[in-house]
Amino acid sequence: MSKQFWKPSNMLYPLPAVMVSCAREGEKPNIITLAWVGTICSDPVMVSISVRPERYSYNIIKETKEFVINLTTEKLARATDFCGVRSGRDIDKFKEMKLTPMPSKKIKAPGIAESPVNIECKVKEVVPLGSHHMFIAEVVGVSVDDGLLDEKGRLDLRKAGLIAYSHGEYMSLGNKLGKFGYSVQKRKKRKR
Repeated sequence: MSKQFWKPSNMLYPLPAVMVSCAREGEKPNIITLAWVGTICSDPVMVSISVRPERYSYNIIKETKEFVINLTTEKLARATDFCGVRSGRDIDKFKEMKLTPMPSKKIKAPGIAESPVNIECKVKEVVPLGSHHMFIAEVVGVSVDDGLLDEKGRLDLRKAGLIAYSHGEYMSLGNKLGKFGYSVQKRKKRKR
């Protein structure tokens, strides 16, 4: 196998493509599309988003200290892209993409009703890193579409048709290959 060695670059793909909604009180809410998003802690439940300081949403999130991460689907792919290339300074992205601001339970920033999962977050720290600043936030609530629950009330995200971002392209997620721990799981003996 032959490989080329490249200069340092962000090659950790695919990543979740999410729409982050935010709002200042008394102003129209805004949406920014991000792929630099991740889980950073399970207790307390914490996530991070990285945003360029010149983006319109940056100051909204920094001032209000809250945002909602909205998972995206194949049906939301066009809106996901649009909200990443247009500025909320110039247009109302909710209106342009015919998206519905959904009241959150624990924060003032709205979620996006058309998204299957809305993750409400409160900023704990902002870390300046260079081109992007990382917002470290605690998850304070999650809203999940009833249609994603199976008959036992368990979440089945495969039903959502989630998308990911990989090197400038949006892609639908593939087939299930296994579940956590399947490589060491003992096989059940069949009765004869």
